[in-house]
Amino acid sequence: MKPSLSLLGLIHTVISVLPFAVGMFSLARHRTIDPRRRSGQVYLGGLLLSVVTAFGLSSSGGFNAGHALGILALAAGFGSLLVPRLTPFGRLCPYLATFGLSFSFFLLMVPAINETLTRLPRARPLADGPQSPLVLASLLAWTVAFVLGFGLQVWDLRRRRQEAALR
Repeated sequence: MKPSLSLLGLIHTVISVLPFAVGMFSLARHRTIDPRRRSGQVYLGGLLLSVVTAFGLSSSGGFNAGHALGILALAAGFGSLLVPRLTPFGRLCPYLATFGLSFSFFLLMVPAINETLTRLPRARPLADGPQSPLVLASLLAWTVAFVLGFGLQVWDLRRRRQEAALR
């Protein structure tokens, strides 16, 4: 069993619920995380706070895979804000921006899945580490959900573009 959460671990966990909840809301309501909407802005702010607070945490005593995923999530999420300014990508820009934000959400959840399954329930966690079959199966399911979800986002973007062209 992993030790109980430190004060910083508790703060990080509470903060990390924000981008998860807002990201889920945005995806369910708008089918995307849109930085022009308030929910998208709150998501990006929560993502930043979540990653920053994670740097004070480490079960291995230093920089770990979770920190690397956090940096990659920040790069994907905030990088998606730059995509519309990259003219060489032309019509691909909306797809790349959507991918960046969705991928940041995907990456945010990878350590969350591992930590949740290896910490809960407190008395007898469901998994004993990142290589546990339950953790690996959950991450595989999460990857499949991401791929399918992004496919639906692409379909929705194409449909909207075609509708706009008909007007």
